[in-house]
Amino acid sequence: IEKGIDILANLGIDLRGCRSSMEASVQETKDLLSIFTDDEILNTRPMTDPTMIMAMKFLGKLELGMAQIMPESAPFVTQQIIQLSLLHGMSPVSPIGFVHLGSYMAKLGDISEGYHYVKLARSLIDKVGSRESAGEVISMGTHIRAYVEPLQATLEYHNEGYAAAMLSGDIIQAALNISLKILNMFFAGVNLQTTREKCAEAVNFLDERKMVIFMMNQQCLQKSVLKLIGTVEKPNSTSAEEENILTTNNSVRTSNYFQGAFSSFMFRSYDDSKHYAEKYLDCVGNTWANLFLQHALHAFYIGLVSFWVARKSKDGQQWHERGKRSKLALKKWA
Repeated sequence: IEKGIDILANLGIDLRGCRSSMEASVQETKDLLSIFTDDEILNTRPMTDPTMIMAMKFLGKLELGMAQIMPESAPFVTQQIIQLSLLHGMSPVSPIGFVHLGSYMAKLGDISEGYHYVKLARSLIDKVGSRESAGEVISMGTHIRAYVEPLQATLEYHNEGYAAAMLSGDIIQAALNISLKILNMFFAGVNLQTTREKCAEAVNFLDERKMVIFMMNQQCLQKSVLKLIGTVEKPNSTSAEEENILTTNNSVRTSNYFQGAFSSFMFRSYDDSKHYAEKYLDCVGNTWANLFLQHALHAFYIGLVSFWVARKSKDGQQWHERGKRSKLALKKWA
């Protein structure tokens, strides 16, 4: 990320000077777009300036990484992508800016407007004449569509996203589409044996490609699936790299702690539910600027755990407040 920011500075794009909050960056981008109709955006001329085309490529590469690692700064990258697209023309990267804008708007509570920009991003893919960003647009956009459309119906979108990503050689987005689809299958109520098989296939796919963070996130889900089926498998030994990720990567940590809280709650293991929920709440605030379907699922189950613990714990008031915050989050995304 730092190297990308340095290169962009040499191209005249300063990302280090941003001091805006996520809310401010999103609002400024909305204000910028307010004078354009969808048809005007879709019919914007193609980008031809070589310097701007190169800058857009680096901005597109930074978007997803910063959304995870630097969530407060990521919307400024989106703002730059959209601003350059409107000033200099649309490039194959432009749809990425619009889909992330939709995701950030939805995260802040405007699902309807977020859904609007997700659909606009899909339309832009065809207009720019290149599908190199289709994998990312589909993977990020499908989560917002799942708040509006039936969850089962959105599973096929990730198949499309995986195929588009593999066709363009974007292995990261291929992995993301696989991982997100299986997680959505699990909560959509797909047969657990089928989900188990898909989990195993995904773990092998990710392991073969040395995509350790994606693999570890998938393994967190795999443990819950196996526990619900009633299968106990001997845990694999973890490498030094995996141990480091488990203690430093908030995405993996939140997945691990949530799945621990979820499966413990399903089997009404009070002490484990409380333990994992506390761990989850300690790190969840520093993950992802985007809205995923998991955010609502996490809020729902952590809320249930919180109210359960509130009835049984000496510090019941604190847990009751945590449950109320989960309810507010769900109401925001309803």
